[in-house]
Amino acid sequence: TVDESELLTVPDGWKEPAFTREDNPRGLLEESSFATLFPKYREAYLKECWPLVQKALSEHFVNAALDLIEGSMTVTTTKKTFDPYAIIRARDLIKLLARSVPFEQAVRILQDDVACDIIKIGSLVRKRDTFIKRRGRLLGPKGSTLKALELLTNCYIMVQGNTVSALGPFSGLKEVRKVVLDTMKNIHPIYNIKTLMIKRELSKDPELRSQSWERFLPKFKRKNLKKRKEPKKKNTKKEYTPFPPPQPESQIDKELASGEYFLKERQKKRKRVEEIKAKQADAIKKRQEERNKAFIPPKEKTAVKTKKASTEKKIDIEAIKEKVKNAKKKKLGALPVEEVKLKMAADEKKKKKK
Repeated sequence: TVDESELLTVPDGWKEPAFTREDNPRGLLEESSFATLFPKYREAYLKECWPLVQKALSEHFVNAALDLIEGSMTVTTTKKTFDPYAIIRARDLIKLLARSVPFEQAVRILQDDVACDIIKIGSLVRKRDTFIKRRGRLLGPKGSTLKALELLTNCYIMVQGNTVSALGPFSGLKEVRKVVLDTMKNIHPIYNIKTLMIKRELSKDPELRSQSWERFLPKFKRKNLKKRKEPKKKNTKKEYTPFPPPQPESQIDKELASGEYFLKERQKKRKRVEEIKAKQADAIKKRQEERNKAFIPPKEKTAVKTKKASTEKKIDIEAIKEKVKNAKKKKLGALPVEEVKLKMAADEKKKKKK
């Protein structure tokens, strides 16, 4: 175990100082040059933006030439060029321009903290239809998958033809290459995007920076949904035996076994006739049964018996009639009989007092 205080750590926000003329005052010893071809459809765009390319490269003292006849771009160093890596960046710039990357994005390659990666995907898949499907999966519906990938990796990604051009920081380019290669191997980019989102959240926590993130990352199991179609008739191989199969019995062997061989010719003939007549009788019987099937009446369906109404709960009609009679005698709002009697008795007492 090593004490963390002994380890050298890079402070946050630290940047490597820029390479200046003071670092290399005498310049370069020899002239270097790179050239790349571009497709015909890029000619009009390159013709328009070429003055801007020359201006951007002149700041690093690198010359740029556009040959429309041959369809090529060339960059060369000059006597004033002091940065030896400037020609490599200029080479990457013309490569990106040839791969349909716009000038506004391609010119960022001249910065110190920006790099590029051109991933060749054309030879990773055999069938052309499968390749187009997987390339479309990388783009996503209306470019949503590609946009999500750009936001998570801080890289500009351009999918064009048989290549994927990526431009951004080194850590982001590593993730982009992994996602692109996995997509071509039939692993959906959404799985890698989920992993990148979790990593982004974990990197914000200072306590988890020195710990392993494996327990937080999702583990996706690969499932083969399509099963191989099994044939209806399976040819099962018999066990190998060194001995040949037994010789089949001849007609004479069969007759000897049944005892027919020793019968006379007249008896043999009679036996054959009897066999033929027995076969004919069976055939006639079957034919007659088939004909008689048309005259057999179909079985009638049994009538469903209606269930009788249950007589368990009988209605007491007499009781209902009495209730109706009592209700008719009573007037609406009339007092009960007992209350009427009490009222009449009270009225009689009042009359007697008077």
